[in-house]
Amino acid sequence: MAKPVLSSLIIALSFSLLSCTQPTPLEQALIDAEFEVKKVLDLADKHEVQIRYTQVKRGGGQVPKFTTYSLFEDSETYFYPASTAKLPVAALALQRIRELQAEGVTIDRNTPFHIRDRDNHPIALEDSTALSGTLSIAHLIKKIFLVSDNDAYNYLFDFLGTDYINSQLRDKGLKETSIHHKFLFGADNKTTWEYYFLGEQDTVYKQQSIRAKEVISNGNLKKMIKGVGYLDNNELVYEPFDFSMKNHISINDLEGILKRIVFPEAFDSKERFDLREEDYEYLQYWMSRNTLESEDPDYRSDPELYDSYVKFFIYGDQKGTMTDNIRIFNKVGDAYGTLTETAYIQDRASNVEFLLTATVHVNENKIFNDNVYEYDSIGFPFMAGLGRAILRYERNQLNQKN
Repeated sequence: MAKPVLSSLIIALSFSLLSCTQPTPLEQALIDAEFEVKKVLDLADKHEVQIRYTQVKRGGGQVPKFTTYSLFEDSETYFYPASTAKLPVAALALQRIRELQAEGVTIDRNTPFHIRDRDNHPIALEDSTALSGTLSIAHLIKKIFLVSDNDAYNYLFDFLGTDYINSQLRDKGLKETSIHHKFLFGADNKTTWEYYFLGEQDTVYKQQSIRAKEVISNGNLKKMIKGVGYLDNNELVYEPFDFSMKNHISINDLEGILKRIVFPEAFDSKERFDLREEDYEYLQYWMSRNTLESEDPDYRSDPELYDSYVKFFIYGDQKGTMTDNIRIFNKVGDAYGTLTETAYIQDRASNVEFLLTATVHVNENKIFNDNVYEYDSIGFPFMAGLGRAILRYERNQLNQKN
């Protein structure tokens, strides 16, 4: 006999009724979700689902008020955040530029730079995706949001160093985050490259290699050891895959990072990124663009980089259907069978806005590094359907009020 669909949610709703409480808005939204969402929620533990939904309502003076609901959220259970780790690094890179300026260093986010190792061997001297041909912090941030470029993240990661990244995030109240590594096989994640920021004639600032002093730990999180095997140099190793030294961000912190960028005024000054208004505007602009909305870099001729390439919620199972009515400020991640996204979504036509963060794991054979994951058949339809379910609920609530 087929297992009842959405049993996990039905149990949650039944508990709400038994305790004389109404279903939460998140639970109500999911009752009308598409089958692709319900079948995953029916196996929520297997798929390691966590969902966090925050309503954004405007009061007097358009000041936002936030109300958060979650399902299966567990800050003590590990999931691999993949490229969502690029979000705080992008913000911290702009913050570091401001700190250097305050010290009298005459650079900005557009200043060209070169990267070399400690023996003066070149790591990166140019950027072929930039019309100028040069590397810059500003252009790397564009690439992080437009196509989730790994090299862009790696260059910013080493510009900052792990001690700076993690201490800054902790100081801002993001204590469920640990950024350990670059996305580069065999990388030295403890010793950074050297950075040469260039003026018209000469180097205006040289950043020496930084050696990390802090030992980072993910603590005793659950589910850091996953699966039954993994590929190592094309050889199958029949042992679980260990994520204990991989990057970690809880969905609470992931939303918190996004929220600090989109709604900095909602936080005390000590919890914010130390950025100027133009920095926030730069981050917000590029995190809300898609690949077809940029000329520098220009990805428009690449059919693999379609409009929803890094927009999983609402559009992740579609191509060529995005409209300007819905603007998604987000960062996604996909690796090792895990899809994750944190997003601030505006439906400008309906005057609806909300935050949504979720993660789902799809790896039926429980083998890691084999690139056999059910992204297209399970993962993307779930994430897209989840986004559509929340959007539909928000629109319906607004229509009922009107």
